[in-house]
Amino acid sequence: MMKNFISTQSWSRSQLQDILDFARSLKENPYQPLLKNKSVAMLFFNPSLRTKTSFEIGISELQGTAVILQPGKDAWPIEFKDNIEMNGDEEEHVKEVAQVLSSYCDCIAIRAFPAFEDWSVDRTDHVINSFAQYATVPVVNMETIEHPCQELAHILTLQEHYGDLQGKDYLLTWTYHPKPLNTAVANSSLLIASKFGMNVKLLCPSEDYLLDERYINAASKNCLSEGTSFSVTHDIESAYSGAEIVYAKSWGSLVHYGNLPAELNCRKDFKHFIVDEQKMGMTNNAVFSHCLPLRRNVKATDAVMDADYCLAVKEAANRKHVQKSMLTKIL
Repeated sequence: MMKNFISTQSWSRSQLQDILDFARSLKENPYQPLLKNKSVAMLFFNPSLRTKTSFEIGISELQGTAVILQPGKDAWPIEFKDNIEMNGDEEEHVKEVAQVLSSYCDCIAIRAFPAFEDWSVDRTDHVINSFAQYATVPVVNMETIEHPCQELAHILTLQEHYGDLQGKDYLLTWTYHPKPLNTAVANSSLLIASKFGMNVKLLCPSEDYLLDERYINAASKNCLSEGTSFSVTHDIESAYSGAEIVYAKSWGSLVHYGNLPAELNCRKDFKHFIVDEQKMGMTNNAVFSHCLPLRRNVKATDAVMDADYCLAVKEAANRKHVQKSMLTKIL
């Protein structure tokens, strides 16, 4: 049966662990003909550094072919609404795009950020789900409102450091950024940390910065099935106290979603949520990581980023290995 890789919540812990275990094998022996005569169409609706590079090089190392497309730039703009008269800028409908690419390629990978206008619309993840609906080959998420490839790299990096993660105390903390960002990595952090048996704590400045209930509920359910705890706090000291893993990310308020002036006014008082040495000193000798890119001395200080306990660069490097493993599994 065709298997998409759109959300880790659709995969069991054992299936994900299988991907992680094979990623370790690929780190030791990176050049193998596992994707020989296979091709992946990669559609980038948004910019990328790590994702584009790690996928393209990883596919090449497995002797596959990556085709990079930027709709609206080097490919035609795509319409996603149904039953619409296409008299705007879009030149073709996703129905045809997905079917045509399926006839050429063995996999379609999508990077499409939300529009930041209406969360009730964006939370449907309609771009990648439209491709999944009309494609006849597996569809892979390169970041939409979730970032499952980052999740895999995150867990692989933590397992390399700690071994078994069962029962570890995990903190996902909001950090300041001068503008509201996508919630994808934060959503994914909750999903993966809870699925891999950690006690998960979410720290955000106020209820305005709570994540979508879909991810809160999924994390709670995952923790319940793993016999671990899930909690939400707005108190910095209690959040960091005893943490063994600190994962930082900035995201925009869903309460003020699509209203930039209100959002900026809301976040301006929370610059003290930066990850610094004092906060890391409250932890149980925790490691620190971030998905990157990271604005130094805004999200985290130089001292934290340059510390031995910072795993952010190792996590970024692991993107290539987990993606190679995942593509091999689904193809």
